[in-house]
Amino acid sequence: MVSMDTLVSLCKRRGFIFQSSEIYGGINGFWDFGPVGCEFKRRIKDSWWKRMVQERDDMVGVDTSIIAHPQTWIASGHVDSFNDPMVDCKSCKRRFRADDILAEEEGARRCPECGGELTDTREFNLMFQTHVGATADSASLAYLRPETCQSIFTQFKNVQTVSRKKIPFGIAQIGKAFRNEITPRNFIFRSREFEQMEVEFFCHGDEADKWYKYWTQERMDWFLAIGVGKKNLRFRPHDRVELAHYAQSCIDIEFQMPFGWSELEGIANRADYDLKQHMKVSGKDMTYYNEANKERFVPYVIETSLGVDRTALAVLVDAYREEEVRGEKRVVMGFNPSISPVQVGVLPLSTKLKEPAKKIELNLKRYFVSEYDDSGSIGRRYRRHDEIGTPFCVTYDFDSEEDHAVTIRDRDSMQQDRIPIDRVPEYLRDKFEGS
Repeated sequence: MVSMDTLVSLCKRRGFIFQSSEIYGGINGFWDFGPVGCEFKRRIKDSWWKRMVQERDDMVGVDTSIIAHPQTWIASGHVDSFNDPMVDCKSCKRRFRADDILAEEEGARRCPECGGELTDTREFNLMFQTHVGATADSASLAYLRPETCQSIFTQFKNVQTVSRKKIPFGIAQIGKAFRNEITPRNFIFRSREFEQMEVEFFCHGDEADKWYKYWTQERMDWFLAIGVGKKNLRFRPHDRVELAHYAQSCIDIEFQMPFGWSELEGIANRADYDLKQHMKVSGKDMTYYNEANKERFVPYVIETSLGVDRTALAVLVDAYREEEVRGEKRVVMGFNPSISPVQVGVLPLSTKLKEPAKKIELNLKRYFVSEYDDSGSIGRRYRRHDEIGTPFCVTYDFDSEEDHAVTIRDRDSMQQDRIPIDRVPEYLRDKFEGS
């Protein structure tokens, strides 16, 4: 398995991910996605949205604000209980999550950095605070959302009314969330600004177990569909003592990272806790009326929640491989073509052939995510596209002027086929559909 140092280096070199504010020394827990990375991340989100929303008739989407009314976070319990235990070193002043440090040190209360004495454990609220309006006082206090689901709950009635959906149905959202993590670590796995893809699926309490089992398998199937290896995925059910106070059951989908098995996604039966809490604090009706049997009830919620950044990291780890080709190391990111940041590279053998090669690339843009590349030798360009995971490269050479054909190279097999120019889109479509 690839080391984190190797992967971080590749991500910077090939434009996947950069350290935020790098010219100023960076800022811990924040990352920027580069030209290749933002396209890669977008394709992951598009794949999720297509499967979860566009291909279903029991799902609708929302895009809600990052800052919500402060009462939202009082009702959800975040203001009182969204805390991590922390300790500080009295000598070097480093701060640590108590559950990590004390577990690693088997109860010892000495700093792992300098050996100094640690403070007593105290709770640290993870929400970022801000102020809304012209004055910074308690009346203007607000929070950057630590998760995207609460605004789905507060908008439940509006969405259900305008979408005319009958229960069971779900509401999906992709959006940024913010947590003031004590110790962000492991590259983009645990950061302070991240993106979530969440569904809150509303159903009758009598059917909650059925839908919980359905979504558990459906979510695993999506990871397999985007090419994540089955051997690197597993389910981990939560035992009773680690369940959140609102959850009746919860299961994680974990991935084998270089630093160990780690959570990618949580699927939880949240029961009717959320809507009841917001109904209680707001005084607004959050019930659903079933006209068929004249029953009024507060829906149960099955939640599926995963991090876009964590998913991107898992796919990067899973896709990385090294091969030896004619005595040289070849690094390949073997992405499933459906989420490759560049699907087709168009490479003229010489810059003298730029005009006809560019014409081919502009035509391919109508069907695929393509990139024109004439920088460096053809061998170096092949290696670059191997490292960003481009499934196919189209090379226009001097013979193309005569035979009106191009060479198409397969990333994984390195096989090269000579294809008439007018058949290139059809050839590539067949390849993508068969992958």
